[in-house]
Amino acid sequence: MSSNTFGKLLSVTTFGESHGPAIGCVVDGCPPGLALSADLFRTDLERRATGRSRHTSQRRETDEIEILSGVYEGVTTGTPIALLIRNTDARSKDYGNILDTFRPGHADYTYWQKYGIRDPRGGGRSSARETTMRVAAGVIAKRWLAQRHGVTVRGHVAQIGDQVPRGFDPDAVEGNPFFWPCAEQVPDLEAYMDALRKSGDSVGARVTVQADHVPAGWGEPIYGKLDGDIASAMMSINAVKGVEIGDGFAAVAQKGTAHRDEITAGGFLSNHAGGILGGIATGQPVVVSVAFKPTSSILVPGRSIDRAGQPTDVVTKGRHDPCVGIRAVPIVEAMLALVLMDQALRHRAQCGDVGEVPPRVPGSVQG
Repeated sequence: MSSNTFGKLLSVTTFGESHGPAIGCVVDGCPPGLALSADLFRTDLERRATGRSRHTSQRRETDEIEILSGVYEGVTTGTPIALLIRNTDARSKDYGNILDTFRPGHADYTYWQKYGIRDPRGGGRSSARETTMRVAAGVIAKRWLAQRHGVTVRGHVAQIGDQVPRGFDPDAVEGNPFFWPCAEQVPDLEAYMDALRKSGDSVGARVTVQADHVPAGWGEPIYGKLDGDIASAMMSINAVKGVEIGDGFAAVAQKGTAHRDEITAGGFLSNHAGGILGGIATGQPVVVSVAFKPTSSILVPGRSIDRAGQPTDVVTKGRHDPCVGIRAVPIVEAMLALVLMDQALRHRAQCGDVGEVPPRVPGSVQG
């Protein structure tokens, strides 16, 4: 397999390139009867889109979804759902100067080594443009999870460079272009990003996403662990270089007495494990953090070689994000939702007759 498909009972195949005529995906395995229309994709696609503020790439795509199959009279039929988005604002001439060179830190060289050919226009298949279709597929998963199990999936940016939130207000996240949970810091972040863009450089980011009301029992015990599938899905996102479940690498410095999530009849006393033990959901919130590297396409010259192996300096012009993590929140949400829906269907297929097993421990102690 060429690995353009992920998931088992719910599978998603994406296709298309950054500057091709269109991008799309096929979502197979969605149960019938889920209400679905093109309008329902708009909010999350706009959350991911470029050109919505001066702090992201100024490429402006309309991102209008076309539902080609799998939906009849406004509901899913159980057959493959094909989704398409036409590219309307590609500007391929911006990449004319890198036809014969490899941008350092980018996938140019590795694609060339794998295929012996590459599409230099906007990175081709390696472009973050591909993630648009993951977000679209995630809309389906979010709706099914919410309606069938009451599961909600929401994320925020938890760090940009050396900037971290000074507080956490979930209501602030959607009210600024940074998905930042502390409204009073937004002016400081704007100044930080303006200075970064003026310097021609870029910076990384950390995105944290949480799924609430995930039922205990989802996930597999060895291969196909819930946290393993989540980590794999997150690492498949462009520019991701690290994934943490719960406390993640902070657990290295913790003692067992601090890290273990003690259990009472009233609920778990903590959630250092991020809602997953032994690869299976505990019923607590599933908490995932993802590290995004700095954008490789920048104006500061960098050393590289051309296709003849000769040294050269590379300056990447065009429309690029000084921090890709800023608009990664809906992408990370989508990938978590897709993994959870796939695991829910797999759990139902094998253990649907098990039912609720006592004692059922609440996700956390109330009050």
